[in-house]
Amino acid sequence: SISIVREKETGTMEILLVSPVKPLFIILAKAVPYFVLSFVNLTTILLLSVYVLDVPVAGSLFWLIMVSLLFIFVSLSLGLLISTVTRTQVATMLLSGMIFPIESMPFVLQLISDILPARWYIQAVRKLMIEGVDISFVWSEVSILALMAVLLITISFKKFKNRL
Repeated sequence: SISIVREKETGTMEILLVSPVKPLFIILAKAVPYFVLSFVNLTTILLLSVYVLDVPVAGSLFWLIMVSLLFIFVSLSLGLLISTVTRTQVATMLLSGMIFPIESMPFVLQLISDILPARWYIQAVRKLMIEGVDISFVWSEVSILALMAVLLITISFKKFKNRL
């Protein structure tokens, strides 16, 4: 979200939007590198967890990776939505939770944070990785993440305008 808002602040987004490139490709050009980087981070964290910290993956590694990729997509979609509704990088950082940890927020805001994708992802990872359950036991978490992905990306694309 910060990279898109930075483009708005510096005026380069206007240049991109008047170019022959479609807005979808602009968004993809911004999101794909973060998706790849997040996958590299996921791989690194899993390797460190298993080989350095001796945390076994009790469940299916395949489903753990699939749920993680879904979470990464949801997170990028949320970042895209934040970038479409904010005009400054400071506002973007405030809305993304980068500045204030959730634990230090007032109780009402903590309740609102329950709609964040990380809550559902962490529950799914605990079940898949630690408890070793089958994917059928995390369908509710996966369904919620998938619904979030569809809603966030749909709203984001509708809000992303050709004009600033």
